[in-house]
Amino acid sequence: MIYRDFQDIKLSGLGLGMMRLPVIDGDDARIDEAKSAEMIDYAMKNGINYYDTAWGYHSGNSELIAGKLLTRYPRESYYLASKFPGYDNSNMPKVKEIFEEQLKKCQTSYFDFYLIHNVYEGNIDDYLNPKFHISEYLTEQKKNGRIKHLGFSAHGDLNVIQRFLDAYGEYMEFCQLQVNYMDWHFQNAKEKVELIQKYNIPVWVMEPVRGGKLASAPEDMANELKKMRPDESIVSWAFRFLQSIKGVTVVLSGMSDMEQLKENISIWNEDKPLDSTEFNRIIELSDEEVKKGGLPCTACHYCTSHCPQSLPIPELIALYNEHKITGGGFLAPMAVGSMPENKRPANCISCKSCENVCPQQIEISTAIHEFSEMINM
Repeated sequence: MIYRDFQDIKLSGLGLGMMRLPVIDGDDARIDEAKSAEMIDYAMKNGINYYDTAWGYHSGNSELIAGKLLTRYPRESYYLASKFPGYDNSNMPKVKEIFEEQLKKCQTSYFDFYLIHNVYEGNIDDYLNPKFHISEYLTEQKKNGRIKHLGFSAHGDLNVIQRFLDAYGEYMEFCQLQVNYMDWHFQNAKEKVELIQKYNIPVWVMEPVRGGKLASAPEDMANELKKMRPDESIVSWAFRFLQSIKGVTVVLSGMSDMEQLKENISIWNEDKPLDSTEFNRIIELSDEEVKKGGLPCTACHYCTSHCPQSLPIPELIALYNEHKITGGGFLAPMAVGSMPENKRPANCISCKSCENVCPQQIEISTAIHEFSEMINM
């Protein structure tokens, strides 16, 4: 395992994200504890020492599993991260209540890393509002030793991140950003990384393979990548790309089965950054694919917990993207046709509750209605 220096400690370059743990019968809220335990055992034995959970992951059950499974190991043998769930603005007045509950759920007296979660257009005003005492409370917990390192994650645009840094940058020790070769230009990841670097803040990466999308590639793109690096898998390109970016310290991957975990650990046993030609070419190839269309959903499932119709929104968006990018076909209509009638896109009531918590700021209701019309379901 490759390790990166952070202050006076060494962190595994690959961190285990606990947002996409194995589940039972496809239910995101029902984590498969036995399979998750097996994965954590393998991760610990193979050098991963950073574990990332959050209040909202797996409908609130990720922190419970993190606490149950990680406490089997000495506390000093791993670093645990969680986050204040400001992606939901109704949580803003509850920072103390939520933080205390998180410690209980994770069965720990402190968090090694704690983040102000998902700074974006929909919550920046509340995060900066002194009446909620969020930064004040969390910096106090750091002074008390209940938070060892305080940082933030962001999906907002450059202006939003700049506003946050103007207010709280002096307290932030790390920043978690969505960075991958697809988003280098598509979601201005390049400019966001450069902004964080100006503050000399280390970068943590989330969505390195974009919810699994970068684990494969269109045939033409895959063939060109193979010519440049014959011995590398397609998914390894996503990680080699990140190994090439100055300031990237931890790369979090939400692995959902043992096969993914083993492959990713194997990749992270070597540091093989891309040269400038490879780096620029993979961005060019990705930009060409992005131009074909599609929505930037990462299947984080924040939307599903706020949908009054209980629609499987990430699955619907994935099918929408497939249908749009491929120009139609039978796959999406067939998949939707196999869903219960009350889970199909036509059941969207355009309440926009999902959009209020979407880290990617997708106009979900518009897309779902468009999809419904495209496939007549």
